[in-house]
Amino acid sequence: MVLPIVAYGHPVLRKVASDIMIDHPGLDKLIANMWETMYNSNGVGLAAPQVNKDIRLFVIDTGQIFRNMEEEGEKHNYPDAPGMKAVFINAHIVEEEGEEWLYNEGCLSIPKIREDISRQQSVTLQYRDENFESHIRMFTGITARVILHEYDHIEGKLFIDYLPPLKRKLMKGKLADISKGKVNVDYKMLFPGK
Repeated sequence: MVLPIVAYGHPVLRKVASDIMIDHPGLDKLIANMWETMYNSNGVGLAAPQVNKDIRLFVIDTGQIFRNMEEEGEKHNYPDAPGMKAVFINAHIVEEEGEEWLYNEGCLSIPKIREDISRQQSVTLQYRDENFESHIRMFTGITARVILHEYDHIEGKLFIDYLPPLKRKLMKGKLADISKGKVNVDYKMLFPGK
């Protein structure tokens, strides 16, 4: 089932999410719905707070980015090609390393706004998969970036928080419009101002 994506301004997007237990009610169904919601909205990642759940859960499919690059004839030399599809439960960062690099990011909760954001090249995460098996793994390149973006969601942060204050001030009107539902998107959204 496609779930509505929570828009900028909703309090759940600023809440630090909680770890969950293996017997969390409806977890398998929620994960399935998150995949369906993410693909329906052409996303490459989706965190539980974006579907109004304050738990430490997110899904990613970075393979879509590489497939789009190939379809558009773009060359890439990212170490994580061809990408990966994965579920992350109770994720916690162990370490971030490498030089910071800029990449243009957007967010399903903040539609129609994209900005160049600087993030480190790799991240090591401790997390559980959809079978609740424990992992500690390092991710690099585009995959690390998408993971860090989604990880921010479970920490109550948004990609626009990395922008300089002046840039954020200049987009204040656009952000207010998003909160009020004055934005056209082709996926279901839940607006705090409506």
